[in-house]
Parts: sequence; C-alpha cells; structure tokens
Amino acid sequence: MYSSAEADSVFQMTDRAVMNTYRRLPLAFARGEGAWLYDVTGRAYLDFISGLGVTALGHGHPRLQAAIRAAADTLLHTSNLYYIPPQAELAHRLTQVTGFDRVFFCNSGAEANEAAIKLARRYHATSGQPGRFEIITALNSFHGRTLATVTATGQSKYQQGFAPLPPGFRYVRLNDLDALRRAVTDQTAAVMLEPVQGEGGVNPCAPEYLQGVRELCDERGILLILDEVQTGVGRTGKFLAAEHYGVQADICTLAKGLGGGVPIGAALATERVARAFEPGTHASTFGGNFLAARAGLAVLEALFEDGVLQRAAAAGERLREGLIALSRRRPEVFGEVRGLGLMLGVELKAAGSQFLSACLKRGILVNVIAERVLRLLPPLIVSDEEIDQALSILEQAAEECVSECPSSAT
Repeated sequence: MYSSAEADSVFQMTDRAVMNTYRRLPLAFARGEGAWLYDVTGRAYLDFISGLGVTALGHGHPRLQAAIRAAADTLLHTSNLYYIPPQAELAHRLTQVTGFDRVFFCNSGAEANEAAIKLARRYHATSGQPGRFEIITALNSFHGRTLATVTATGQSKYQQGFAPLPPGFRYVRLNDLDALRRAVTDQTAAVMLEPVQGEGGVNPCAPEYLQGVRELCDERGILLILDEVQTGVGRTGKFLAAEHYGVQADICTLAKGLGGGVPIGAALATERVARAFEPGTHASTFGGNFLAARAGLAVLEALFEDGVLQRAAAAGERLREGLIALSRRRPEVFGEVRGLGLMLGVELKAAGSQFLSACLKRGILVNVIAERVLRLLPPLIVSDEEIDQALSILEQAAEECVSECPSSAT
C-alpha cells in the first residue's frame, strides 16, 4: 500500500525520468489476482484489457508462478550459442498445436513481425527471385513499432516523423480481394494480415476474404504471413485465429499472451520457408531463453491441460451475447459488436474519452481505440460472474454518458 503522497511521487518520477511516449492514466498497480488488479492505494479494478492482451492467464496464475520460480532457481539465460532445453520443448509444442515446422524466438510482436518480413524476403532471394521484396498489408493494420514494422502498419499516424521509411510496402483495403489482386505485382513477396485487426478497431477478416487471399497467394507464388500477435494463443477461443477460417499461413507470428506477462515472441514457418534462414542470417540475444521458454510452456500447459482454451471460447460467447444485448438496450451509446472470442470491439456513439473515464470511475479497465471503438481483452480465465459484472458496469457507464452529455451519444 502506498499513501497518496507516495503514489504522486511515482507519477512525478515517471513524468520526469521516463521518455514521454505514452498517454498514461493516473493509475499505478501494486498486485493482481486472477482477473483483478489492485492499485497502489489498494483499490480493486476488474481487468478487461489484460495488459493489451498479454496476461492471458490473468494475474498470479500458479502454473506461471511456478515456472518463473523454477527459472530463477536454476537458469535465467545462457544465449542461443547453446542448446536450451525448455526452448526445444516449447518449439516442439508449438509445432504440434499449429501445424508449422519451425520456430524462431524473440522478445516481442514487433520483433516477430520483423523476423517474418526478413524471412519472406530471404525466401524469395534464396529461391532465385531477389526482385520479389514487396509486402502487401491492409489499411488500418498494426504490425509494430520498429522501422520496418511501423512501415508495414497501414496507419500513417504511426509513421509521422520517421521518414524516410524503408521501401517495399503497399497497402490495400481489408476484405477487398479485388483490390489485393490489383496490388500484386512481380515484386510481391508476401501478403501480411491480422485475422482480426487489433489497434485498427477490432476488424475481422471475412472468411471468404482470407480464404481467397490464401488461394491468390498459392496462384501467384506469394507467401501468406498471418500476424497473430494479438489474436493467437487462445485469444479468439482457438489457439490460432486462423483455425476459425480453415487457413494455414506460410509464416505466423505470436507474442503477447505467449509468455503470460514474460516477454516472448515467435515467428513460425513451414519447413519450405524456414530453410531460408541459416546460421548468421537472423538472431535474438534473449530470444527463447530459459525464463521466457518456461513461461511459454506454462501458458501452453494451462491452455491445453487445464481447459483454459475451452474456457476462453465459452467466455467469449457469453461476453459477445451480453454486449449485443447491451447494444440493443442502449443503442444511443453502443453500436456494432465485432471480433472473435475474447477479442471484442464495440462501436461507441459517445465520446471514447468520456466513456473510458466513466468506466475507470466504476473500477473496470478497458481500452478505447480508433477514437470510438471500445476494445475488450479480458484474461482467458475470466469467470461468468466477472463477465456479468463487467457488463453491468459498462451499462452504468453508458447511463452516465447519456445523462451528463446527451448530445455526445447520437
């Protein structure tokens, strides 16, 4: 517990010493349990954003705690100059549950996507087609903050001030297969898509679109990269969101929930594509070290051995149905509900900042993206009671928005 003065000191030190790259809310947390976070003053908050989809098992999960303790008691890191037993086991498990053949480990989603971009280009270069280097992505996509992945991101606001951007990226509208066909040239190396756009507004690919993209890639010898950094690891009720579509990519990227809070990313690929990487062509100092790999194994064990994956699917249905009912009761505030599993977005007719403030006042953590899209990413272990409590709070927040500023909810 912190006093008010001590909490203010945390805010002041952060504002003074940390680079100003985030618009932080005036909150600092001290501990968590399950789907709940407790701030430094002891106030409880229902966590429906999960650290931006990271804490898939919630807070303080016993499997994850045990894995982290085991790493601390034995080995945290040695580097990839040597074999790493838990990394080998994690890679093996990932290939088993995804159908891919090889895994490259790194530390984040941006790094995983960077690896995917490099692998796609190198695949064509080693196949005798070095002129195939362009990556086609979707408008409103988000693929990371490195110079390459921010260029792959189809939102100009993230690219401002970083010119010149690296060449080799083109953008098309999501769910417009004709536009994609027109964008493909002899220089196209890969199409890179999120099955459900996260930062862009929780926009899912239409099933016929993603299946059509797979067919187009096969026709033209193009690689399909699926960015499952946010959608993967059970977030949509299946381990990969691609499973909802019956589509297998050539390269797939994971991060966020894979470590349950410990930083880890992964790029997975088929053997045909993965062999383009050879010793020295790509690397990551921390990638897949003992700590991260043990955490990843704990997450997979919980998903597949403890029923968390099935829980996520059932919880997603309950939350979706509740949000649809809420939208019908409060059409002046809530619009379309979209997404998959426990990755859901709701169009807001009230001002996003106003709605977010009303939620925080009532003790629930949510996220507003694209100015007026409420994004919900609760932990995969969230209970029915917690979902119902969240829905009740959202309705209360809507009532406040209407009563305090009726003209904003139109």
